[in-house]
Amino acid sequence: MLKDKVLKTIEKYNLIENGDKIVVGVSGGPDSICLVDLLNNIKNDGKIKFEIVICHINHMIRDEAKDDEEFVKKYANAKNIPVFSKEIEVLDLANKQKIGTEEAGRNARYEFFEEILQKINGTKIATAHTKNDNAETVLMNLIRGSGTSGLKGISPIRDKKYIKPLIEISREEIEDYCKENNLNPRYDKTNAENIYTRNKVRNILIPLIKKEFNPNIVDTIDRLSELVAKENNFIEKMTEEKYSELLIKEEKNEIILNLKKFNIQDEVIKSRLIIYTIKRLIGTSQGIEKVHIDDIITLCKKNIGNKYLTPNKNIKVAINKGKMYFFVTQNS
Repeated sequence: MLKDKVLKTIEKYNLIENGDKIVVGVSGGPDSICLVDLLNNIKNDGKIKFEIVICHINHMIRDEAKDDEEFVKKYANAKNIPVFSKEIEVLDLANKQKIGTEEAGRNARYEFFEEILQKINGTKIATAHTKNDNAETVLMNLIRGSGTSGLKGISPIRDKKYIKPLIEISREEIEDYCKENNLNPRYDKTNAENIYTRNKVRNILIPLIKKEFNPNIVDTIDRLSELVAKENNFIEKMTEEKYSELLIKEEKNEIILNLKKFNIQDEVIKSRLIIYTIKRLIGTSQGIEKVHIDDIITLCKKNIGNKYLTPNKNIKVAINKGKMYFFVTQNS
């Protein structure tokens, strides 16, 4: 049974604990309606004591969007699950923020999820990412030239809050579950349009690989991403330990590391230390690319005089008298 398989995933990654109040993102499509239906059944079994509420965003892009919203509300009412919905003009939002509609829609969803999480004093946010989504993400990262961290794909749990109970479930299994349980999910026609990179990977690249090279490519990538994730977790743990060894001073706008100890580290750890330090300082390493990391490592090796680099507008990295300085710049 699919429910047992999802329960194993929940237990394996400790996704849901007794007392959790979970915001479940539901679009009305097969993946999300399957997710909320399974979570509701697991909740009703009483093995784990938790609560769920449904969150739905009407992006107001498609003509059928209002029908999707009504479908989700009808399902929620039939199952006696609290439901929160919101209409957002995602196209206008994308134009105002000068970003793509995909990114604008994602940002809007997660902002609403967070809003409802606060409102209900919740603990987790569940999204319907699947094994197929994971494979697509890994391939997209590979195409974009990602490092090994991009090959770990979608984490089953992030920041101890965002959970993906369907991450080990295939899209085929979800379709079968929806049919067997007469869920009659809604279908987004834009998923068949090969405008976005993800749709091209989903509709063109993966079917081609299945046909010409490996019919089990989704499972193969899933195994790869799980292995990479384990190795990445090990390196991250080692990086944290090395950071503690190198740390001289850590304040809100400045971190100082021991330059001599940094220079004797392996290149892999050096790269990770730079990313880790920047994340601790400004909360993200977005915009920091391999070329920036290589430049910082080279600067540290030369260790000549008082030199600095500005890998992006938020960070300044300097060396002076045997120390590495990471500063938050005035622009951030």
